[in-house]
Amino acid sequence: MEKIYSENLEKGKSITTRPETVQFLLSFSKSLHIVEYQDMKFENNLN
Repeated sequence: MEKIYSENLEKGKSITTRPETVQFLLSFSKSLHIVEYQDMKFENNLN
């Protein structure tokens, strides 16, 4: 397993994110509301 990881790390490249993308994800996570009722989970996106 360690050998596979070290081979794939050499092939990978570093990526950067734009501030707009980070802001979108933060806003979405703040608006997402999960309600648990008995054995069910309901996901609501509060706009």
